[in-house]
Amino acid sequence: QTSAKRSVAVALRNRWRRLQLDETMRNEVSPKNILMIGSTGVGKTEIGRRLAKLAQSPFVKVEATKFTEVGFHGRDVDKIIQDLVENSINLTKQLRIQQDMAAVERIVEEQILDILTGKSSPETRKSFKDLLRKGELDKHNITIDAPVSGPGPGGFPIAIDGQASPVQMNQVFAQIGKIIGGSKKERKKMPISEARRVLTEQEMENRMDAADVTREAIHLAEQHGIVFIDEIDKICSHGESRSSADASAEGVQRDLLPLIEGSVVNTKHGNVNTDHILFIASGAFHTASPSDLLPELQGRLPLRVELDSLTEDDFYRILTEPQANLVFQQIKLLETEGVSVEFQDEAIREMARIAALANSSVENIGARRLHAIMEKIVEEISYYAPEFVDDFRAGKPTAGLKAKYEIKTVEGQERPVIVINKNIVKEKVGSLLEESNFDRFIL
Repeated sequence: QTSAKRSVAVALRNRWRRLQLDETMRNEVSPKNILMIGSTGVGKTEIGRRLAKLAQSPFVKVEATKFTEVGFHGRDVDKIIQDLVENSINLTKQLRIQQDMAAVERIVEEQILDILTGKSSPETRKSFKDLLRKGELDKHNITIDAPVSGPGPGGFPIAIDGQASPVQMNQVFAQIGKIIGGSKKERKKMPISEARRVLTEQEMENRMDAADVTREAIHLAEQHGIVFIDEIDKICSHGESRSSADASAEGVQRDLLPLIEGSVVNTKHGNVNTDHILFIASGAFHTASPSDLLPELQGRLPLRVELDSLTEDDFYRILTEPQANLVFQQIKLLETEGVSVEFQDEAIREMARIAALANSSVENIGARRLHAIMEKIVEEISYYAPEFVDDFRAGKPTAGLKAKYEIKTVEGQERPVIVINKNIVKEKVGSLLEESNFDRFIL
Protein backbone atom coordinates (compact mmCIF):
# COMPACT_ATOMS: atom_id res chain seq x y z
CA GLN A 1 0.00 0.00 0.00
CA THR A 2 2.62 2.48 -1.15
CA SER A 3 0.32 5.51 -1.55
CA ALA A 4 -1.12 5.16 1.97
CA LYS A 5 2.31 4.71 3.53
CA ARG A 6 3.65 7.68 1.56
CA SER A 7 0.83 9.97 2.77
CA VAL A 8 1.40 8.97 6.38
CA ALA A 9 5.18 9.40 5.99
CA VAL A 10 4.78 12.91 4.51
CA ALA A 11 2.34 13.88 7.28
CA LEU A 12 4.83 12.73 9.93
CA ARG A 13 7.73 14.53 8.26
CA ASN A 14 5.67 17.73 8.06
CA ARG A 15 5.34 17.62 11.87
CA TRP A 16 9.13 17.84 12.14
CA ARG A 17 9.35 20.55 9.44
CA ARG A 18 6.78 22.66 11.24
CA LEU A 19 8.82 22.57 14.46
CA GLN A 20 11.83 24.01 12.58
CA LEU A 21 9.86 27.19 11.70
CA ASP A 22 9.82 30.37 13.80
CA GLU A 23 7.11 30.76 16.44
CA THR A 24 4.77 32.99 14.37
CA MET A 25 4.81 30.76 11.29
CA ARG A 26 4.63 27.57 13.34
CA ASN A 27 1.22 28.50 14.78
CA GLU A 28 -0.18 29.08 11.27
CA VAL A 29 0.74 25.63 9.91
CA SER A 30 -1.94 23.06 10.66
CA PRO A 31 -1.67 19.32 9.99
CA LYS A 32 -3.32 17.82 6.89
CA ASN A 33 -5.56 15.11 8.30
CA ILE A 34 -5.93 11.86 6.34
CA LEU A 35 -8.92 9.67 5.39
CA MET A 36 -7.93 6.12 4.39
CA ILE A 37 -10.47 4.21 2.31
CA GLY A 38 -10.19 0.51 1.55
CA SER A 39 -11.98 -2.79 2.00
CA THR A 40 -11.44 -4.85 5.14
CA GLY A 41 -8.11 -6.60 5.64
CA VAL A 42 -6.00 -4.46 3.28
CA GLY A 43 -3.83 -2.89 5.99
CA LYS A 44 -5.55 0.32 7.18
CA THR A 45 -5.35 -0.52 10.88
CA GLU A 46 -1.93 -2.15 10.48
CA ILE A 47 -0.51 1.12 9.11
CA GLY A 48 -1.81 2.86 12.23
CA ARG A 49 -0.39 0.21 14.53
CA ARG A 50 3.06 0.32 12.91
CA LEU A 51 2.95 4.11 12.91
CA ALA A 52 2.57 4.11 16.70
CA LYS A 53 5.75 2.06 17.10
CA LEU A 54 7.82 4.09 14.65
CA ALA A 55 6.72 7.59 15.60
CA GLN A 56 7.52 7.44 19.34
CA SER A 57 4.80 10.08 19.66
CA PRO A 58 1.72 10.08 21.89
CA PHE A 59 -0.66 7.87 19.93
CA VAL A 60 -4.17 6.64 20.51
CA LYS A 61 -6.24 4.31 18.30
CA VAL A 62 -10.00 4.31 18.78
CA GLU A 63 -13.03 2.77 17.08
CA ALA A 64 -15.60 5.38 16.09
CA THR A 65 -18.44 2.99 16.99
CA LYS A 66 -17.49 3.06 20.69
CA PHE A 67 -18.60 6.67 21.08
CA THR A 68 -22.06 8.15 21.46
CA GLU A 69 -23.49 11.61 20.94
CA VAL A 70 -23.21 14.02 23.88
CA GLY A 71 -26.28 13.61 26.09
CA PHE A 72 -26.57 9.84 25.54
CA HIS A 73 -25.21 7.27 27.95
CA GLY A 74 -21.78 6.16 26.77
CA ARG A 75 -18.38 7.62 25.93
CA ASP A 76 -18.02 11.17 24.68
CA VAL A 77 -15.42 11.96 22.02
CA ASP A 78 -13.47 14.09 24.55
CA LYS A 79 -12.35 10.76 26.01
CA ILE A 80 -10.08 10.40 22.92
CA ILE A 81 -7.98 13.40 24.00
CA GLN A 82 -8.03 12.29 27.65
CA ASP A 83 -6.62 8.90 26.58
CA LEU A 84 -4.03 10.67 24.40
CA VAL A 85 -2.81 12.71 27.39
CA GLU A 86 -2.58 9.58 29.57
CA ASN A 87 -0.50 7.87 26.85
CA SER A 88 1.64 11.00 26.59
CA ILE A 89 2.32 10.98 30.34
CA ASN A 90 3.39 7.31 30.19
CA LEU A 91 5.63 8.06 27.18
CA THR A 92 7.21 11.06 28.94
CA LYS A 93 7.94 8.95 32.02
CA GLN A 94 9.52 6.22 29.88
CA LEU A 95 11.72 8.75 28.07
CA ARG A 96 12.87 10.24 31.38
CA ILE A 97 13.57 6.79 32.79
CA GLN A 98 15.73 5.99 29.75
CA GLN A 99 17.66 9.25 30.18
CA ASP A 100 18.28 8.78 33.92
CA MET A 101 18.64 4.99 34.06
CA ALA A 102 22.47 4.90 34.04
CA ALA A 103 22.76 7.46 36.88
CA VAL A 104 20.00 5.78 38.91
CA GLU A 105 21.64 2.33 38.55
CA ARG A 106 24.92 3.75 39.92
CA ILE A 107 23.14 5.30 42.92
CA VAL A 108 21.20 2.08 43.66
CA GLU A 109 24.41 0.05 43.41
CA GLU A 110 26.09 2.33 45.98
CA GLN A 111 23.06 2.02 48.31
CA ILE A 112 23.20 -1.80 48.15
CA LEU A 113 26.99 -1.77 48.74
CA ASP A 114 26.49 0.48 51.79
CA ILE A 115 24.06 -2.08 53.24
CA LEU A 116 26.37 -5.02 52.43
CA THR A 117 29.75 -3.60 53.49
CA GLY A 118 29.04 -0.68 55.82
CA LYS A 119 32.34 1.09 56.62
CA SER A 120 34.61 -1.64 55.30
CA SER A 121 37.89 -1.05 53.45
CA PRO A 122 37.88 0.00 49.78
CA GLU A 123 39.27 -3.44 48.79
CA THR A 124 36.33 -5.24 50.44
CA ARG A 125 33.86 -2.85 48.80
CA LYS A 126 35.47 -3.40 45.39
CA SER A 127 35.28 -7.20 45.71
CA PHE A 128 31.60 -6.96 46.69
CA LYS A 129 30.96 -4.62 43.73
CA ASP A 130 32.45 -7.20 41.34
CA LEU A 131 30.28 -9.97 42.81
CA LEU A 132 27.20 -7.72 42.64
CA ARG A 133 27.76 -6.88 38.96
CA LYS A 134 28.24 -10.55 38.08
CA GLY A 135 24.87 -11.36 39.70
CA GLU A 136 26.37 -13.77 42.24
CA LEU A 137 24.73 -11.96 45.17
CA ASP A 138 21.22 -11.71 43.66
CA LYS A 139 19.76 -14.37 45.99
CA HIS A 140 21.40 -12.87 49.09
CA ASN A 141 18.82 -11.21 51.44
CA ILE A 142 19.22 -7.62 52.64
CA THR A 143 16.99 -5.28 54.67
CA ILE A 144 15.84 -2.02 53.09
CA ASP A 145 13.28 0.74 53.73
CA ALA A 146 10.48 -0.12 51.31
CA PRO A 147 7.19 1.76 50.85
CA VAL A 148 4.23 0.29 52.71
CA SER A 149 2.21 -1.72 50.20
CA GLY A 150 -1.49 -0.95 50.23
CA PRO A 151 -4.26 -3.45 49.50
CA GLY A 152 -3.67 -5.59 46.41
CA PRO A 153 -5.34 -5.01 43.08
CA GLY A 154 -9.07 -5.33 43.15
CA GLY A 155 -11.47 -3.47 45.39
CA PHE A 156 -14.83 -2.39 44.10
CA PRO A 157 -15.00 0.01 41.13
CA ILE A 158 -16.61 3.44 41.41
CA ALA A 159 -17.39 5.78 38.52
CA ILE A 160 -16.06 9.33 38.89
CA ASP A 161 -17.58 12.30 36.99
CA GLY A 162 -19.89 9.88 35.19
CA GLN A 163 -17.01 8.48 33.14
CA ALA A 164 -17.51 5.05 31.60
CA SER A 165 -14.19 3.73 32.90
CA PRO A 166 -14.40 3.07 36.66
CA VAL A 167 -11.57 3.88 39.06
CA GLN A 168 -10.56 1.28 41.62
CA MET A 169 -11.36 2.46 45.18
CA ASN A 170 -7.93 1.52 46.55
CA GLN A 171 -6.26 3.71 43.89
CA VAL A 172 -8.31 6.69 45.11
CA PHE A 173 -7.30 6.04 48.74
CA ALA A 174 -3.65 5.58 47.71
CA GLN A 175 -3.68 9.03 46.07
CA ILE A 176 -5.35 10.61 49.12
CA GLY A 177 -2.76 8.91 51.39
CA LYS A 178 0.11 10.39 49.36
CA ILE A 179 -1.38 13.88 49.55
CA ILE A 180 -2.03 13.80 53.31
CA GLY A 181 0.95 12.03 54.83
CA GLY A 182 3.38 11.19 52.05
CA SER A 183 4.42 7.59 51.49
CA LYS A 184 5.15 5.59 54.65
CA LYS A 185 8.05 3.16 54.69
CA GLU A 186 8.79 -0.01 56.59
CA ARG A 187 11.84 -2.24 57.04
CA LYS A 188 11.64 -5.26 54.75
CA LYS A 189 13.92 -8.20 54.11
CA MET A 190 14.18 -9.29 50.48
CA PRO A 191 16.66 -10.71 47.93
CA ILE A 192 19.03 -8.22 46.29
CA SER A 193 17.41 -8.84 42.88
CA GLU A 194 14.07 -7.63 44.30
CA ALA A 195 15.66 -4.86 46.40
CA ARG A 196 17.36 -3.42 43.32
CA ARG A 197 13.97 -3.06 41.59
CA VAL A 198 12.34 -1.42 44.66
CA LEU A 199 15.23 1.03 45.20
CA THR A 200 15.29 1.90 41.48
CA GLU A 201 11.55 2.72 41.54
CA GLN A 202 12.03 4.88 44.66
CA GLU A 203 14.95 6.79 43.12
CA MET A 204 13.04 7.36 39.86
CA GLU A 205 10.02 8.64 41.80
CA ASN A 206 12.23 11.06 43.74
CA ARG A 207 13.70 12.42 40.50
CA MET A 208 10.36 12.95 38.75
CA ASP A 209 8.33 16.05 39.54
CA ALA A 210 4.70 15.21 38.74
CA ALA A 211 3.88 18.79 37.65
CA ASP A 212 6.91 18.87 35.31
CA VAL A 213 6.01 15.50 33.76
CA THR A 214 2.38 16.57 33.22
CA ARG A 215 3.37 19.90 31.66
CA GLU A 216 5.84 18.20 29.30
CA ALA A 217 3.32 15.46 28.45
CA ILE A 218 0.57 17.96 27.53
CA HIS A 219 3.04 19.86 25.29
CA LEU A 220 4.09 16.57 23.67
CA ALA A 221 0.45 15.58 23.06
CA GLU A 222 -0.41 18.99 21.55
CA GLN A 223 2.61 19.17 19.22
CA HIS A 224 3.23 15.49 18.33
CA GLY A 225 -0.03 13.70 19.18
CA ILE A 226 -1.56 11.31 16.62
CA VAL A 227 -5.17 10.07 16.80
CA PHE A 228 -6.19 7.12 14.61
CA ILE A 229 -9.99 6.80 14.26
CA ASP A 230 -10.95 3.42 12.84
CA GLU A 231 -14.32 2.28 11.43
CA ILE A 232 -15.44 5.85 10.67
CA ASP A 233 -17.74 4.53 7.93
CA LYS A 234 -19.87 2.81 10.60
CA ILE A 235 -21.08 6.19 11.93
CA CYS A 236 -22.41 7.29 8.52
CA SER A 237 -26.15 7.74 7.96
CA HIS A 238 -26.03 6.78 4.32
CA GLY A 239 -28.61 7.42 1.64
CA GLU A 240 -31.90 8.97 2.74
CA SER A 241 -31.80 7.60 6.31
CA ARG A 242 -30.13 10.73 7.69
CA SER A 243 -32.82 11.23 10.34
CA SER A 244 -31.61 8.21 12.29
CA ALA A 245 -32.14 7.94 16.04
CA ASP A 246 -28.88 6.00 16.42
CA ALA A 247 -26.84 7.60 19.21
CA SER A 248 -23.61 6.41 17.59
CA ALA A 249 -24.24 7.86 14.14
CA GLU A 250 -24.37 11.43 12.84
CA GLY A 251 -24.26 13.01 16.29
CA VAL A 252 -20.79 11.54 16.82
CA GLN A 253 -19.66 13.13 13.54
CA ARG A 254 -20.89 16.51 14.81
CA ASP A 255 -19.01 16.00 18.08
CA LEU A 256 -15.83 15.11 16.18
CA LEU A 257 -15.92 18.35 14.14
CA PRO A 258 -14.57 20.75 16.81
CA LEU A 259 -12.05 18.12 17.96
CA ILE A 260 -10.51 17.71 14.49
CA GLU A 261 -10.81 21.40 13.55
CA GLY A 262 -9.04 22.46 16.73
CA SER A 263 -10.50 23.19 20.15
CA VAL A 264 -9.55 23.16 23.83
CA VAL A 265 -10.45 19.96 25.68
CA ASN A 266 -10.55 19.94 29.46
CA THR A 267 -8.84 16.91 31.05
CA LYS A 268 -8.00 16.14 34.68
CA HIS A 269 -4.36 17.05 33.92
CA GLY A 270 -5.18 20.42 32.35
CA ASN A 271 -6.48 21.96 29.13
CA VAL A 272 -5.28 20.44 25.83
CA ASN A 273 -5.37 22.32 22.53
CA THR A 274 -6.09 20.03 19.56
CA ASP A 275 -5.04 22.51 16.80
CA HIS A 276 -1.88 20.59 15.85
CA ILE A 277 -2.86 17.01 16.64
CA LEU A 278 -2.79 14.79 13.53
CA PHE A 279 -6.03 12.86 12.91
CA ILE A 280 -6.06 9.80 10.64
CA ALA A 281 -9.49 8.27 9.95
CA SER A 282 -10.11 5.00 8.16
CA GLY A 283 -13.06 2.97 6.99
CA ALA A 284 -14.04 0.22 4.56
CA PHE A 285 -17.06 2.17 3.16
CA HIS A 286 -18.83 -0.97 1.91
CA THR A 287 -22.42 0.16 2.51
CA ALA A 288 -21.70 3.90 2.73
CA SER A 289 -19.42 6.17 0.72
CA PRO A 290 -17.10 8.97 1.94
CA SER A 291 -19.62 11.49 0.53
CA ASP A 292 -22.12 10.27 3.17
CA LEU A 293 -19.95 11.84 5.88
CA LEU A 294 -20.96 15.35 6.93
CA PRO A 295 -19.51 17.82 4.41
CA GLU A 296 -17.77 19.68 7.25
CA LEU A 297 -16.09 16.48 8.40
CA GLN A 298 -15.00 15.67 4.83
CA GLY A 299 -13.40 19.11 4.67
CA ARG A 300 -11.46 18.45 7.86
CA LEU A 301 -10.02 15.25 6.36
CA PRO A 302 -8.59 16.74 3.13
CA LEU A 303 -6.13 13.99 2.15
CA ARG A 304 -7.91 10.92 0.79
CA VAL A 305 -5.96 7.73 0.23
CA GLU A 306 -7.55 4.69 -1.40
CA LEU A 307 -5.95 1.39 -0.48
CA ASP A 308 -5.89 -1.23 -3.22
CA SER A 309 -7.38 -4.70 -2.92
CA LEU A 310 -4.69 -7.33 -2.40
CA THR A 311 -3.51 -9.38 -5.37
CA GLU A 312 -1.94 -12.85 -5.54
CA ASP A 313 1.56 -11.31 -5.53
CA ASP A 314 0.66 -9.23 -2.47
CA PHE A 315 -0.44 -12.37 -0.60
CA TYR A 316 2.84 -14.10 -1.53
CA ARG A 317 4.82 -11.14 -0.21
CA ILE A 318 2.75 -11.10 3.02
CA LEU A 319 3.56 -14.80 3.54
CA THR A 320 7.30 -14.42 2.90
CA GLU A 321 8.65 -10.91 3.50
CA PRO A 322 7.71 -9.84 7.08
CA GLN A 323 10.08 -11.04 9.81
CA ALA A 324 7.23 -12.70 11.71
CA ASN A 325 5.15 -13.83 8.75
CA LEU A 326 2.39 -16.46 9.10
CA VAL A 327 4.58 -19.26 7.73
CA PHE A 328 7.39 -18.50 10.19
CA GLN A 329 4.88 -18.28 13.07
CA GLN A 330 3.52 -21.77 12.33
CA ILE A 331 7.02 -23.24 12.03
CA LYS A 332 8.00 -21.81 15.43
CA LEU A 333 4.74 -22.89 17.10
CA LEU A 334 5.12 -26.50 15.97
CA GLU A 335 8.82 -26.57 16.93
CA THR A 336 7.66 -26.30 20.57
CA GLU A 337 6.11 -29.77 20.10
CA GLY A 338 9.31 -31.17 18.59
CA VAL A 339 8.00 -31.13 15.00
CA SER A 340 9.70 -29.24 12.17
CA VAL A 341 7.56 -28.09 9.24
CA GLU A 342 8.96 -27.07 5.87
CA PHE A 343 6.77 -25.05 3.49
CA GLN A 344 7.90 -25.40 -0.11
CA ASP A 345 7.82 -22.25 -2.25
CA GLU A 346 5.23 -23.79 -4.62
CA ALA A 347 2.98 -24.44 -1.59
CA ILE A 348 3.21 -20.80 -0.48
CA ARG A 349 2.41 -19.62 -4.02
CA GLU A 350 -0.61 -21.95 -4.12
CA MET A 351 -1.85 -20.51 -0.79
CA ALA A 352 -1.54 -16.99 -2.25
CA ARG A 353 -3.42 -18.06 -5.40
CA ILE A 354 -6.28 -19.65 -3.44
CA ALA A 355 -6.54 -16.61 -1.12
CA ALA A 356 -6.84 -14.26 -4.10
CA LEU A 357 -9.39 -16.56 -5.78
CA ALA A 358 -11.51 -16.91 -2.64
CA ASN A 359 -11.53 -13.15 -2.09
CA SER A 360 -12.66 -12.47 -5.64
CA SER A 361 -15.32 -15.20 -5.84
CA VAL A 362 -16.73 -15.41 -2.29
CA GLU A 363 -16.21 -12.43 0.01
CA ASN A 364 -13.26 -10.03 0.02
CA ILE A 365 -11.85 -10.13 3.56
CA GLY A 366 -8.33 -9.16 2.52
CA ALA A 367 -5.25 -10.60 4.20
CA ARG A 368 -7.40 -12.18 6.94
CA ARG A 369 -8.19 -14.90 4.39
CA LEU A 370 -4.61 -16.17 4.87
CA HIS A 371 -5.35 -16.97 8.54
CA ALA A 372 -8.22 -19.24 7.52
CA ILE A 373 -6.14 -20.98 4.83
CA MET A 374 -3.09 -21.45 7.08
CA GLU A 375 -5.16 -22.91 9.93
CA LYS A 376 -6.88 -25.34 7.55
CA ILE A 377 -3.52 -26.56 6.22
CA VAL A 378 -1.81 -27.14 9.58
CA GLU A 379 -4.92 -28.15 11.55
CA GLU A 380 -4.28 -31.91 11.27
CA ILE A 381 -0.55 -31.61 12.05
CA SER A 382 -1.27 -29.31 15.01
CA TYR A 383 -3.84 -31.71 16.46
CA TYR A 384 -1.69 -34.85 16.20
CA ALA A 385 1.73 -33.22 16.82
CA PRO A 386 2.32 -34.64 20.35
CA GLU A 387 1.42 -38.21 19.29
CA PHE A 388 3.29 -37.86 15.99
CA VAL A 389 6.65 -37.23 17.70
CA ASP A 390 6.26 -40.26 20.00
CA ASP A 391 5.12 -42.50 17.10
CA PHE A 392 8.00 -41.32 14.91
CA ARG A 393 10.55 -42.21 17.58
CA ALA A 394 8.87 -45.61 18.02
CA GLY A 395 9.02 -46.16 14.23
CA LYS A 396 5.27 -46.48 13.63
CA PRO A 397 2.81 -44.29 11.65
CA THR A 398 0.39 -41.94 13.42
CA ALA A 399 -3.16 -43.25 13.04
CA GLY A 400 -4.86 -39.85 12.80
CA LEU A 401 -2.79 -38.36 9.97
CA LYS A 402 -4.80 -38.99 6.80
CA ALA A 403 -2.96 -36.74 4.32
CA LYS A 404 0.10 -38.23 2.62
CA TYR A 405 2.81 -36.00 3.99
CA GLU A 406 6.42 -36.26 2.91
CA ILE A 407 8.38 -36.84 6.11
CA LYS A 408 12.15 -36.57 6.18
CA THR A 409 14.90 -36.49 8.78
CA VAL A 410 17.80 -34.07 8.92
CA GLU A 411 21.19 -35.43 9.91
CA GLY A 412 22.11 -34.37 13.43
CA GLN A 413 18.46 -33.66 14.37
CA GLU A 414 16.15 -36.06 16.19
CA ARG A 415 12.97 -34.24 15.24
CA PRO A 416 11.04 -35.21 12.06
CA VAL A 417 10.52 -32.69 9.27
CA ILE A 418 7.04 -32.59 7.66
CA VAL A 419 7.08 -31.13 4.14
CA ILE A 420 4.05 -29.08 3.01
CA ASN A 421 3.90 -29.12 -0.80
CA LYS A 422 1.45 -27.84 -3.40
CA ASN A 423 -0.63 -31.07 -3.38
CA ILE A 424 -1.18 -30.88 0.39
CA VAL A 425 -2.39 -27.27 0.05
CA LYS A 426 -4.83 -28.25 -2.72
CA GLU A 427 -6.09 -31.25 -0.73
CA LYS A 428 -6.70 -29.20 2.43
CA VAL A 429 -8.03 -25.93 0.99
CA GLY A 430 -9.36 -26.85 -2.45
CA SER A 431 -12.55 -28.38 -1.02
CA LEU A 432 -13.07 -25.30 1.16
CA LEU A 433 -13.07 -23.13 -1.96
CA GLU A 434 -15.55 -25.38 -3.79
CA GLU A 435 -17.95 -25.47 -0.85
CA SER A 436 -17.78 -21.70 -0.45
CA ASN A 437 -18.96 -21.14 -4.02
CA PHE A 438 -22.38 -22.58 -3.13
CA ASP A 439 -22.81 -20.27 -0.13
CA ARG A 440 -24.03 -17.45 -2.39
CA PHE A 441 -26.99 -19.54 -3.62
CA ILE A 442 -28.25 -20.60 -0.16
CA LEU A 443 -31.02 -18.38 1.22
